[in-house]
Amino acid sequence: MVSLTRRLWWMALLALPIAAAAQSDSRVAEVQIKAAFLYKFGEFVQWPPAAFAKADGPFAIGVLGADDVAAALEQVVADRTVQGRPVVVRRLRRGDSLAGLHVLFIGQSESARLAETLAAARGQALLTVTESDNAISQGSVINFVAEDQKLRFDIALPSAERGQLKISSRLLAVARKVISI
Repeated sequence: MVSLTRRLWWMALLALPIAAAAQSDSRVAEVQIKAAFLYKFGEFVQWPPAAFAKADGPFAIGVLGADDVAAALEQVVADRTVQGRPVVVRRLRRGDSLAGLHVLFIGQSESARLAETLAAARGQALLTVTESDNAISQGSVINFVAEDQKLRFDIALPSAERGQLKISSRLLAVARKVISI
């Protein structure tokens, strides 16, 4: 159960404007917000038991094509857990194995190869998170979208279901758009 404090923090995070700081700081703020979301998504998704090699195994978040997000995420998850598991961040390069990951963030710089990467993830118990146009239609589960100077996200339930992921109604309630067909 998520405490009231966590829920308030989650709602406050949704309201943070990307461009609140000076123009040079807006990318830094956006990166930090994405890192926080990637961490928090883990609390609102249920993975099948087979997704974890060991009962006490770590919760692994992979980042491909976004070293700045990986660096911010490493700071966010330091000494923290997701669903009682220690969190590890893996910086990935094109062609690296996706085995053992629970969340995969695919940065904008990988958009030319997005379909290929999402195809490799298809059918796995892997929450794919992207930041590219048309990523949802290519099989991403969650896609970040900038709207009204805020970072929002869309969720594709069919993609989640293919990976046997169950997304909490609390997360669905704060999504900009939920695709169910």
